[in-house]
Amino acid sequence: MTAFTLHDETSAPEASKPLLAKSKAEFGMIPNLHAVLAEAPSVLEAYQVLHELFQQSDLDKEEITVIWQTINIENVCIYCVPAHTAVAKRMGVEPAVIEALRNQTPLPTARLGALRTFTLAVVRARGQFDPAALEAFLAAGYSKRNALEVILGFSHKVMSNYTNHLAKTPLDAPFKKFDWAPGDQAA
Repeated sequence: MTAFTLHDETSAPEASKPLLAKSKAEFGMIPNLHAVLAEAPSVLEAYQVLHELFQQSDLDKEEITVIWQTINIENVCIYCVPAHTAVAKRMGVEPAVIEALRNQTPLPTARLGALRTFTLAVVRARGQFDPAALEAFLAAGYSKRNALEVILGFSHKVMSNYTNHLAKTPLDAPFKKFDWAPGDQAA
């Protein structure tokens, strides 16, 4: 099996070094995902830019977390589910939202449930979903802008989920307490 390098500021390609410094400043460490992405500076930069843009969307912290974790769980990303559990806690997301996402149980509000349902429609139908999915999303109080922002969040997560599957990215020590496996989800 081909192993991917976990780069740091000394081993990374020159163009990735300032990007890794940015990751370290934001997270207090270089997350292993970023260390892997550093192999391709343009990919690490794109990931960071998408992350920033998604957080600047019209969605609140719970909604952002619903989108991230719904996609992480649907794509069975055993790195991203724990990592985004830590991120959600740092963002101050309600514990009930975090646990409902991790366990695939009902979310605390119908509106967040509609967001999860629409996000799953986007992921599962690969953009060819039934127009009724959009209508139900809009009926729950979301906007067309929000629908496009779900696609932005999906784009961000495709990069990380697929990279983690490809590289078998090891879980960082701070995320291990939030470890998750596919069997952890409800039926």
